[in-house]
Amino acid sequence: MPVKILADSACDLPKDFYTEHNVTLFPLKVHVEGQEYEDVRTIDPKTVYDAIRNGDVPKTSQVSPLLFEEVFTRMAENNENGIYIAFSSELSGTYQTSVMILDQVKEKYPNFNFTIVNTKCASLGYGLVVREAARLAEENISKEEVLKDVLFRSEHMEHLFTVEDLDYLAKGGRVSKASAFLGGLLNIKPILNVEDGKLVPIEKIRGKKKVYRRILDLMKERGADFKDQVVGISHADAYETALEVKAMFEEELHPKEVYITDIGAVIGAHTGPGTIAIFFLNKLPS
Repeated sequence: MPVKILADSACDLPKDFYTEHNVTLFPLKVHVEGQEYEDVRTIDPKTVYDAIRNGDVPKTSQVSPLLFEEVFTRMAENNENGIYIAFSSELSGTYQTSVMILDQVKEKYPNFNFTIVNTKCASLGYGLVVREAARLAEENISKEEVLKDVLFRSEHMEHLFTVEDLDYLAKGGRVSKASAFLGGLLNIKPILNVEDGKLVPIEKIRGKKKVYRRILDLMKERGADFKDQVVGISHADAYETALEVKAMFEEELHPKEVYITDIGAVIGAHTGPGTIAIFFLNKLPS
């Protein structure tokens, strides 16, 4: 029986991906200017970035527990088997909620063959895990083999990103307001990554061009066999910059593919416009 792939909107894959590859979407919620929206389904990232530029501070919330219950119950009734590839538990309560709901559903359907994976990944780093799982599922690869690939990529996915304005991270409590103020004065750009599912600043670089050069150096230090892997770039209303970074990677790393997407409304509500994020594997599947 083919395995069903499920993912939430924090993977920052485009809206048409879900229908084209038969992936079930669980949208997180975005609260902008007094209205609640479903990420991907009823709001686009540009709306969030424009609101932030106009002084609004968007809020986000996790996937509806009722939606988890509805989808899991329907799959259990239909004897479907599946893998929900989830956003990092360190950045959202969505994973914990899904596990709780699955336990409840399994009380009624104890033979339900369903697995939830805490990727500890975010944005397109998480999205690249989902993308490959969907490809394998389309080839009717067994659930066990798809799950093995999901776990491997989740463990070995590198996230490197930089933000346009430290103020956005300060509002979310990711950096101190003093650091944000000084960073703005000195044109300091942070490089951050995700370690064990958590957002961690690793370096501060002065000047935008130097930031991307340093990210490239870090990729060379950490990455594995770029010619055999897909490099992801997600951007927050900064497509031209993403194209420049892509050209740099293609010239020096020669990856198999460079895949670009928008940073979605939920992730973008915390990073702010201008963010560029890079994703790649530090080890390839054998």
